[in-house]
Amino acid sequence: MTDVLLVLNTGSSSLKFEVFGYEALDKLAKGKVTGIGTEARLSATVVASDVHVDRALAANDHETAMAAVIDLIDRYDDAWRMVATVHRIVHGGADFVAPVVVTPGILDRLAALAPLAPLHQPYNLAGIAASDRLSDAPDIACFDTAFHAGHAPLFQVFAVDATLRDRGIRRYGFHGLSYEWIARVLASEHPDLARGRVVVGHLGNGASLCALKDGASVDTTMGMTALDGLPMGSRTGAIDPGAVTYMLRNLGMGIDDVEHALYERSGLKGLSGLSNDVKALLESADPRAGFALDYFALKVAQFAAMMAVSMGGLDAVVFTGGVGENAGPVRDAILARLEFLRPFRTLIVPANEERMLAIHGKALLEAGRGG
Repeated sequence: MTDVLLVLNTGSSSLKFEVFGYEALDKLAKGKVTGIGTEARLSATVVASDVHVDRALAANDHETAMAAVIDLIDRYDDAWRMVATVHRIVHGGADFVAPVVVTPGILDRLAALAPLAPLHQPYNLAGIAASDRLSDAPDIACFDTAFHAGHAPLFQVFAVDATLRDRGIRRYGFHGLSYEWIARVLASEHPDLARGRVVVGHLGNGASLCALKDGASVDTTMGMTALDGLPMGSRTGAIDPGAVTYMLRNLGMGIDDVEHALYERSGLKGLSGLSNDVKALLESADPRAGFALDYFALKVAQFAAMMAVSMGGLDAVVFTGGVGENAGPVRDAILARLEFLRPFRTLIVPANEERMLAIHGKALLEAGRGG
C-alpha cells in the first residue's frame, strides 16, 4: 500500500489534479477535467503504468467531475491509499496565513470571502465540497494570499480611514503558491539571487508581480482582490476607482454589470476586441492585437520598476506562468522597457503550484502526527 496526496486546483469550468507519492512527493498521475457544465472532457496520465486517458465526460457539476477523477485513480492506481486531498484556495483573508485542515466552520469562513475573489473562491470551495462527499481523506486548504501575509504595513494598507481598514479593506496579494515555489527554486539553484532582490512575474490569464527580497515577499501588484495591478486576460488590472463610481452613477450600469465588465470584458480581451489568448494575439495581424500586447508589456515594466523601488534595487527578473514561460516576444518587450535598470539577470522558471501544494499538505500532516 502506497500513501498518496491528491492535489486539486478547481476553477469555474475545470478541475486540475495531480497525485503525489507521500514519502518522496514523486508525481504518480496528473490530469484535468475541462468544460464542466458544457462539453466536459477528462484527460489524464498515470505515470507508473504509462496509461493515457482522453475522453468525453458527462459532467454538469464539480461533483461529477471529481467522481470521474476518483474513479480514474481507483481504476489505475497501484494500491494507493489517499491520505489527504490538498486544495488551492485563492483567498484566505486576514486570518488564514498557513495551510489548514478544512472543517465545516472553516468552510463557512472561506465562503464569506467569495466576494473578494468571485472568479475563483466559489469554485475552489466547490472542489472541497465534492471531495468531502466522495472521499474519506481529510481536505487541506492552502492559500494564494498566505505568502504575502508578512508584508509591512506600508505595503499592506490602502489610504482609507481606520473604519474601513478595520473592516478588511486592505491589500492581500495573490499567486502566493507560485511565488513560494519560485523562492524555493532560487534558494536551491540560485542561492545568490535568493539572497537578493528579485521581481517575479507570474504572467498568464491572471497576472501579477512579486518583489522577493531574501526569499520573502515584500510587495506585490494585486491588492484586496485578484482584479488589481497588471492588466490580465480579461481583467482590467489597476483602474481609477472613480471610473467605477462613474459607471454606476452615470452609465446606468448595475453592480453585476460593472463586475462582469471589469472581470470578463477587459484586459487583453477588452483592449484588442479579439481574444485574451496571447498566442492568438501574437499571431494576429490586427493592429488592435499589437496595441493590447504593447500595453501589457508597458504595464508589466512600469509595475516591475515599482517593485524594484519597494526592494531598493533589482538583481533579477524571473518569468513564470503560461505567458511568462512561453511568450518570448512579450518577455522581450517587457525587458526592453527595463533596460534602464540594468544590470540584472533574467531567468525563466516553470510554475509548479501543484508541488508546492503537496509540500504544504505533507508538512501539515507531519506536524499533526508530531513527526
